[in-house]
Amino acid sequence: MTRSGSPTPPPKTCASCGREMQWRAKWAKNWDEVRYCSDACRRRGIRPVDERLAASIRELLAARAADATICPSEAARAVGGDDWRDLMEPARRAARRLVADGEVEITQRGVVVDPSTARGPIRIRRAR
Repeated sequence: MTRSGSPTPPPKTCASCGREMQWRAKWAKNWDEVRYCSDACRRRGIRPVDERLAASIRELLAARAADATICPSEAARAVGGDDWRDLMEPARRAARRLVADGEVEITQRGVVVDPSTARGPIRIRRAR
């Protein structure tokens, strides 16, 4: 419940990083317009490389068996070539956005995990 006693609006997904955002009192007047979880995400937005990473994830999964998984590093390597390491976090962000769109799932040790809180190595698979 909010301070005024009305129910708390449902959470949203950040348009940049793909993490879940919870309603905050400071956003009460414009919750419908809020798209980003932070100033850093607002500045970053979605860049062309982010779109290429999402497309790469889709292509890599399409080329595999229906239950196969990929590592975000595969998408980073496909897009970045020799400089792929700098694209690891952007690849994870792209995967989180695809989870929010219902296209993929993020797993750890074969178990689907919340992409907003997952730490450590992850795998990406088609949504089931």
